[in-house]
Amino acid sequence: MFGILKKKLSKAIETISEKFKKKEEISEKIEKKVEEIEKKEPEKFIEEIAKEVPTEEVKKIVEESKQKIKKVKPSEKKSLIKKVTEKIIKKVKERKLEEKDLEPILNEMKFDLIEADVALEVAEKIIKELKDNLIGKEVKKGEEKKVIKESLRKILLEILSVPKISLEEIIEKTKKENRPALLVFLGFNGVGKSLNLTKTALWLKNKGYKPLIAAGDTFRAAAIDQIEEYAKSVNIPVIKQKYGADSCAVIFDARKAAEARGFDVVLADTAGRSHTNKNLMEELNKICRVNRPDLKILVLDSLSGSDVINQFNFFDKAVGIDAIIFSKVDVNEKGGNILSVCYSFKKPILFLGNGQNSKDLIEYDPNFFVSNLVE
Repeated sequence: MFGILKKKLSKAIETISEKFKKKEEISEKIEKKVEEIEKKEPEKFIEEIAKEVPTEEVKKIVEESKQKIKKVKPSEKKSLIKKVTEKIIKKVKERKLEEKDLEPILNEMKFDLIEADVALEVAEKIIKELKDNLIGKEVKKGEEKKVIKESLRKILLEILSVPKISLEEIIEKTKKENRPALLVFLGFNGVGKSLNLTKTALWLKNKGYKPLIAAGDTFRAAAIDQIEEYAKSVNIPVIKQKYGADSCAVIFDARKAAEARGFDVVLADTAGRSHTNKNLMEELNKICRVNRPDLKILVLDSLSGSDVINQFNFFDKAVGIDAIIFSKVDVNEKGGNILSVCYSFKKPILFLGNGQNSKDLIEYDPNFFVSNLVE
């Protein structure tokens, strides 16, 4: 799960950590040499340090000092060399990272994140905050990776921490109103909508509730057969009508049947025919207007890359989305689009579907997600 994104983050952590270590190694090397070199003539010290630490900053200081030394009076020479020496020592013993140290690493990291399906806006946010957190930071030897990981965890957790919603609280509320809760599932064909609806129904059944499924996708004959098979495997009843029936009416009848037979919650499937978007929007709008669902749940295929943004916008425009389920995360090696959806829409995420079995459902937890990415 999310192997590519984990690999990209791990690569950045390792590279930044090595940059910290290099700074530390130079600092330690200079600390050992300073006392020895300082015993020599001041001008020799400058030359020796330049050889020991041939960085651009030190070279620049040395060249500038040589020009100044040539111009000063002999009586002022010693004082100037002392100032230059102190400036060089301070520079070469510096352990903090500067922006120029991180710039090439973070630029590469940005493209790595985009390659893992993270939206540009989100990748830039991660880069900026990581830069702000690390530039000029004092890091103890041996704690480089720990510091970088903690910074990254904090950034990712902020992005992934969306509002929470409780299915159990919704059902308990509707039970007090003497009616079943209605959960309408939305999503294009092929995203795993029917399977994840069934997984959610089983999850609720295991919590002690009585779920009923409404086969509201009447546009495809196979959709009715499919959801019946899924429901049969978990022993949950289905309300259906024939192929081509009015989807709104099927869901309405399911609500009435659930109320009459003492069911706690109706989980309604809907069509997802993306090639007739106008008709689909009209149908979904009618379903929600007539049946007034307690929750409109969008199932997004996590393998769809950046297209999940378009999918969300389509259904949100049609009826307004209350919560999200991501499907197929078990075979998603990228995972960056989940970050993008969380950052862009801030909608509750109920579950992550992680397999073909009816029990393969993970309750969404941003801490689990971040721990999985940054080990």
